[in-house]
Amino acid sequence: MSNPCAKSMPVRLVLVVLLPFAAGYFLSYMFRAINAVVAPNLAADLHLDAGQLGLVTAAYLIAFALFQLPLGILLDRFGPRRVQATLLLVAALGSLLFSLANSALALAAARALIGLGFAGGLMAGFKAVVLWFHPSRHALANACIMSVGGLGMLTATLPAEFAVQTIGWRGLFAAGAGLTAAVALIIAAVVPEPGVPPLRQRLHEQLQEIRGIYTDRYFWSLAPIVATTAGAHVGIHTLWTGPWFRDIAGFGRDGVAWYLLIIAVAFLLGILLGGIVADRLGRRGVDQLHIMVGALLAFMLSQAAIIAELTCINFIMWAVFGMTGQMSILAYPALAKHFGTARSARAQTAVNLVLFAAAFLAQAFIGAVLDLFPQTANSYSAEGYRWAFGSLLVLQIAALFWYLRERGKS
Repeated sequence: MSNPCAKSMPVRLVLVVLLPFAAGYFLSYMFRAINAVVAPNLAADLHLDAGQLGLVTAAYLIAFALFQLPLGILLDRFGPRRVQATLLLVAALGSLLFSLANSALALAAARALIGLGFAGGLMAGFKAVVLWFHPSRHALANACIMSVGGLGMLTATLPAEFAVQTIGWRGLFAAGAGLTAAVALIIAAVVPEPGVPPLRQRLHEQLQEIRGIYTDRYFWSLAPIVATTAGAHVGIHTLWTGPWFRDIAGFGRDGVAWYLLIIAVAFLLGILLGGIVADRLGRRGVDQLHIMVGALLAFMLSQAAIIAELTCINFIMWAVFGMTGQMSILAYPALAKHFGTARSARAQTAVNLVLFAAAFLAQAFIGAVLDLFPQTANSYSAEGYRWAFGSLLVLQIAALFWYLRERGKS
C-alpha cells in the first residue's frame, strides 16, 4: 500500500524520494539524447556511416529494453533504492569505457553498458512513487520525475555542445561517469526503505506473473500505442533530429543545438503541464487516457508537418513534437492500478520493454533507410527522411486505431 502520509506530497518525501530518483532519470535522458550533439564528432573521429552511427546510438536502447523484465522483478523484490544505486554504478562504468573507445564495436559495447545501467532510470522512480505516494498523486509525481528528465535533455543540447568544444566528447563522457557515480551514492545514502515488506515470491512464480501480464488484454490495448509513439519520439529525438536540422533545415551546429534546446524545453513543459492537467482532471473523474489520446494526436500531426518539410513552421512543429511525444506516460499509472502495487514494477517494465525495443528498431531503421538513398559528403537525402519518418507515423496511426478498437470493446 502507498504511504498514507504521502497524499499531500510532503516536502520531506519530495526531497528524499522524488529528487534522488529524478536525478537518476536526469542522467538517463541526458545520456540517451547526447548522441544527437556528439554524432558528428563520433562519425568524423571514427569514420562511422549512418548505419553504424544508428546502431552505436541504438545499443543504449536495446540493452535498456532487454533488461526491463529482470528490472521489474528486481524492483518488486528488492525495492528501488538498492536496485537503482547499483545500476547507476554500471552506467558510470559504461560512460568511462565510452570515453576510451576507439572503434564502432567498442562504442556500441560501452553504450550498451550505459543503457543497461540506466535501465531503471524512470522505472525505479515510478516504483518509488507507487510505494510512497497516494494513488491520486501518481500522475503528478511521475510527471515531476519525467520533467527533471527534460532538464537532462536540455543539458544534452547547448551545454553539451559547449562541453564538446571545450573538453571534447571523450572528456564529456568521462565527466558524466563521475557525476553518475555520485548520484548512485546519494540514492544509496538518502532514500529511505519503504514500510512495505519485500516481495517473497519464488522466481518461477514471478515469471508466471510476468506471463500473465503479457497475456492480459488490457495490457495489449495500451502497449502498441505506447511503443509506437514514445518509441518513435525516442528514436528520432535522441539521434536523428540533429542531422534533420542540418540536412533539411540547413542549420549549422549552433542552430542545431538551439533547436535541440527548444525541443528539450518543450518536452519539459509538456510533461509537467500534462501531469498537472491529468492530476486535476483525474480528480474530477476525467479518464487520464482520454488526455493521452488527445496529446498523441497532436504528436502525430507534428510528425506529418515534419515529413512534409514545413520548415516555415519549424518552431511550432518541433515544439509540439517535444511537448507531446512522451505523453503515453499517462498509461503507466493506469497499468499500475490494473495490476496492483505488488506487480506494478513488472507491469510498467513490461510495457517499457516493448517501448524501448520499438525505439531501438526505430533508431536503427532510420539509419538503414537513410543509407538506401544517395548522400552528399555531409548530408543525408530528404527523400530518405520522408520514407523513414513516414513509415513510423503509419505504425502509430495503426496503433491508435487498435487502441480505440480495444477500448470500445471494454
